[in-house]
Amino acid sequence: SVSYITDKPGKNEGKSLSGGGITTDSLISLIQRAKHSVDIQSPYLITTEIGQKLFKDAIDRGVQIRILTNSLASTDNLEAFSGYQRDRKKLLQAGVRIFEFRPDAQERYRIMTGELQKEIDYVPIFGLHAKSMIVDGKITVIGTFNLDPRSANLNTECFTVIYSHQVARSVLAGMEEEFKPENSWETTLESNPDEHAGNTKRLKVITRKIV
Repeated sequence: SVSYITDKPGKNEGKSLSGGGITTDSLISLIQRAKHSVDIQSPYLITTEIGQKLFKDAIDRGVQIRILTNSLASTDNLEAFSGYQRDRKKLLQAGVRIFEFRPDAQERYRIMTGELQKEIDYVPIFGLHAKSMIVDGKITVIGTFNLDPRSANLNTECFTVIYSHQVARSVLAGMEEEFKPENSWETTLESNPDEHAGNTKRLKVITRKIV
């Protein structure tokens, strides 16, 4: 079966990054009911105390959580990355496994063929923009929702919830490809891939964090 979940336009009247919405409540419920695993793709990863507790509670009851997001080197939004960078350690301490997408991901060669790259003499920087979640290997969520306060509390978001082992296996296979070392770096408490972004971009994200 398939469910379509959508917020009401103008939720919370745009006054505050709090209050939640229909999509937010639905995602929280799915994660709270997870029994084994939650695999997530989100270009932006900014968590509040509510989100951090949600993940920690799931991990404490034995749920394995993996999240793939953009690295500093691949992101197109330094403001969003500064928010993620601020709380990255808390997520790792809670037990969330975090993978950051590589700008030179080998996956791009499957999408943009080597022949075409030779023709235009340009190797593009790839960034992640998928917004997907697989729960327990059988429930698939695909839509517009980013893991950040804007999607949770302000933007009108929507997604489909697909209850199908076959669909979940297919989407998860794509995720597993992107989790591989040639496509993403795994971030730990001991190391992260920020250095691959270069000094200029690293300095810019520091100024955004201060603001």
